[in-house]
Amino acid sequence: MSGVQVSRAVALEVIRAVNTDDAYANLLLPARLRRAGLGTADAALATELTYGTLRRSGYYDRVIELASGRQIDRIDGPLRDILRLGTHQLLSMRVAPHAAVNEAVQQAKSSGKRSGTGFVNGVLRSIARVDREEWMHRVLGDPDDEDGRLAVVHSHPRWVVQALRDALAADGSALELTYLLEADNAPPKVGLVALPGLAEREADLGPLPRTEFSPLGVVLGSGDPLSMSAVRDGRARVQDEGSQLAALALSRARPIEAGEKWLDMCAGPGGKAALLAAEAYGGGASLVANEVAPTRVQLVRSSLASAPGRPEIVEGDGRRYADQPESFDRILLDAPCTGLGALRRRPEARWRKRPEDVSTLVPLQKALLEAAIVAVVPGGLIAYVTCSPHLAETREVVDAALAAHPELVAVDTGAVLSEVTNGALTHAAVGSAVQLWPHRHGTDGMFISLLAKKH
Repeated sequence: MSGVQVSRAVALEVIRAVNTDDAYANLLLPARLRRAGLGTADAALATELTYGTLRRSGYYDRVIELASGRQIDRIDGPLRDILRLGTHQLLSMRVAPHAAVNEAVQQAKSSGKRSGTGFVNGVLRSIARVDREEWMHRVLGDPDDEDGRLAVVHSHPRWVVQALRDALAADGSALELTYLLEADNAPPKVGLVALPGLAEREADLGPLPRTEFSPLGVVLGSGDPLSMSAVRDGRARVQDEGSQLAALALSRARPIEAGEKWLDMCAGPGGKAALLAAEAYGGGASLVANEVAPTRVQLVRSSLASAPGRPEIVEGDGRRYADQPESFDRILLDAPCTGLGALRRRPEARWRKRPEDVSTLVPLQKALLEAAIVAVVPGGLIAYVTCSPHLAETREVVDAALAAHPELVAVDTGAVLSEVTNGALTHAAVGSAVQLWPHRHGTDGMFISLLAKKH
């Protein structure tokens, strides 16, 4: 089997796992690439096949429906994924039509769906006979509103388009919506962070481009991060620049006093906890990393295996810290959220989330923040963080907490991060908080709000 065929096989395996087992592509794909032993070019092809197909599957489903005359949910699951993968190659990649079709037919055979080979062959040949502009015209038809058109063109659920539009509009930037949707469909850069006290950016991460904002990061253009000894040893790690800034906003908002006790309230999978642990140790503070989900606790343990200062790792619901009043000097609450700020990195999330998820998550976010307010000492700091710009999960949660707690004050997070980034971060402040954007800052869409409890 050639390298290209292996790339397609890996991509289909990951796509199937995402759609049948709720796997996360960003966690599964790197492991599958290493197992297959693919070279740089073939690994890049498998990555584009996987993420590209997952990002635009909503649009491809409509194309497949029109080409096949069948509703997408009436097509057998394995064949549906093979068709999506083939459609991505035909409409969004420079792959010869005969190669895309023939490989899809072989995949149908090897997946035990020999009876579906003719169907796959016919559908993809029908798609290949029509150019991509005409398919866009056919799929669009006559959309009844602008959000409907954007949802089709950029392959986002309509409710996500509307939520992103509202978030941008609140920032006076509604005209940037198209740029944001386009950014969600672009492969993100791979960021690395050198953990303070363990690694040096230049000495240990080599001559890689520095991150634009984070003082600790570099950008990996290509290749496997684990090929770098600092990453393998846990002295550096893969981390989006937005996540780096979320942790640094808390750790560098003010000088660290020896003996401070910090809490990462929802620590899984442990990336921000690793950076906080290094920052805490360097200033003479200690870190408790809490996580409620047992599988994510294991990820936290792995992430902190090389962390200095032996951070305490505990399993449990973060809301229970309401029973430990005035126990922590700094608290990071990276709250469970819809993840609408990381759709470029977790492309399948856009199809898994539902509007009703917001109404379920917001009470949890508020309860966790209430617990953090109780658990922080007078004069202490809280960083409320979400990887979502949805207004209900961000500003509205913070505004409700400020209204309910006169002892709580908003810290100028924009000013803090301006100092952290040496003035590089601009166009990010939303009131006293910060909202990062994929299209504007090249980061995940992190919301960061620093709050202080009065003495």
